[in-house]
Amino acid sequence: MEVGAAGFERRLPHLRGRLRRAAFLALDMEFTGLHSTYPPPDQPSLFDSPVERYLKVRQSVQRFTVTQLGLAIFSNENSNKYVVHSYNFFLFPSTLGVKDVEFTLSASSIQFLSHYGFDYNKFLRDGIPYMNEVQEESFSQHPLASSWKVSSALDKDVLKKAIDEVTCWITAAEEEETMILQDLSSHQMFEVQLVLRQALQNIWTQPLGDKKVMVKKVSPQHRRLLENSRYDCCRKELILLSARGFSNLFQTLVKSKKPLVGHNMLMDLMHLHDKFYKPLPESYEEFKRNIHNLFPVLLDTRTVTKSIWKKCQFPRVSNLLETYEVLCSDLNPKDPMCPVIALASDCSRYAEKKYPHEAGYDAFLCGSVLLKSSHLLLCRSTGDAVEADPSFSHYLSVLAEYLNKVNFIRGGVSNINFSGEDVPCRYPPLLVVHVQGWQGLSKRQIYQEFKALCRFDVRRLSENQFILLSNRFKHVRLVLRDYKHHPHLQVSVYRHWRHSPLVNCLLQVSGIVALWSLLAFVLGRAP
Repeated sequence: MEVGAAGFERRLPHLRGRLRRAAFLALDMEFTGLHSTYPPPDQPSLFDSPVERYLKVRQSVQRFTVTQLGLAIFSNENSNKYVVHSYNFFLFPSTLGVKDVEFTLSASSIQFLSHYGFDYNKFLRDGIPYMNEVQEESFSQHPLASSWKVSSALDKDVLKKAIDEVTCWITAAEEEETMILQDLSSHQMFEVQLVLRQALQNIWTQPLGDKKVMVKKVSPQHRRLLENSRYDCCRKELILLSARGFSNLFQTLVKSKKPLVGHNMLMDLMHLHDKFYKPLPESYEEFKRNIHNLFPVLLDTRTVTKSIWKKCQFPRVSNLLETYEVLCSDLNPKDPMCPVIALASDCSRYAEKKYPHEAGYDAFLCGSVLLKSSHLLLCRSTGDAVEADPSFSHYLSVLAEYLNKVNFIRGGVSNINFSGEDVPCRYPPLLVVHVQGWQGLSKRQIYQEFKALCRFDVRRLSENQFILLSNRFKHVRLVLRDYKHHPHLQVSVYRHWRHSPLVNCLLQVSGIVALWSLLAFVLGRAP
């Protein structure tokens, strides 16, 4: 189900109720960009420690924004049946108030999402506003009623038109006469009312729904009575509710403490922190603590399925949809106790057709993959003797080793542990390339040299030496064999004591000191 700004506030109470009753929640997000505009030295690399990668991705998260958030709510209705309500929330940064928001668009990401049918008109015209806690605090301290300002150029045009219409009408209008302003978005309805009330002391405004606002001419005495009424639609708390937008639902999600499921979800978690909680801290450890406090139970289906694929003879897959299709196929035999996943009637289109890279569809796939993977693990742990109707708590027990471990793509650890220490990966040995006869070779040229044979990440060690790192042992063996007699590139296993510039420098200094000491000793003994 698609949800935009026009219908969000009306659906919010119902959404909150569903969140609280859920067994677990699955999440997916689409962005205006990933990390394609990084300068080359900042591209993700196998050499990256978690801290280095966090700082790289942090720059990206601060630059791009969320276009669509998919939330699949899995409710355990009875026995082993799960009913799924999957939502597509189109999001757009809040433009209410004095602070404008800037973000970047990546051409490749825009082209990618457009290829899969993403509707940018809904993102721009009907995106649900949101703000983090720092933005909300600044917004709430602003004296809303007395000095309202508008930052959006589009909204300024709408307001100018509304003010012109009202000022022309009011000069001839009698008290208690009314007029209607039309075609206003949800936040424009607030802005029009606040600006008109600020400018004209003898009018009152009231939203009528369906993008309309009624303007009534009243006496100053009547105006004061209405301003103190609890039925005033422009009370500060109502304006804050509207400006917070999706952040209202985010706060419910955090308070519910439901297990949160994602797929390769590190960037999703960083955007959740930055856009709805607080700006991302510089400290990687602080980020981990904050996320664990917000979401005590995280499950990354990429982490889970990587382990399953090693244990089972499943064909290789490259994305979430392919993973889901394998788990739904005859390669994964079904049994009577296997969880039944039923889409709610308002999401039934996901059962009829594939919608890859639509956030709501990917969130549904993500939660489904978790349930099917959990049941497979449960069957293996009990020797296929699964007790009747396993509950979600049973599934959580077999997933214990994967809890709070978020997949780390091509880096120094296999996953980020949000409830403990990160464990380094066991990679093949580093290789060192010594260049002879080719002057001025760059990292890029070294990468291109080995790219046709296999994939390595490259770092410069010295003017004519480079370090290669791969995550596959067979690639290391292949390069050592094929470059054994290369005329210009001498490849060998990296030895710290032999190849490290720092160790070499210390050895040279130690040699010089030892030589001088020996010379002084010999000269000192001479008669």
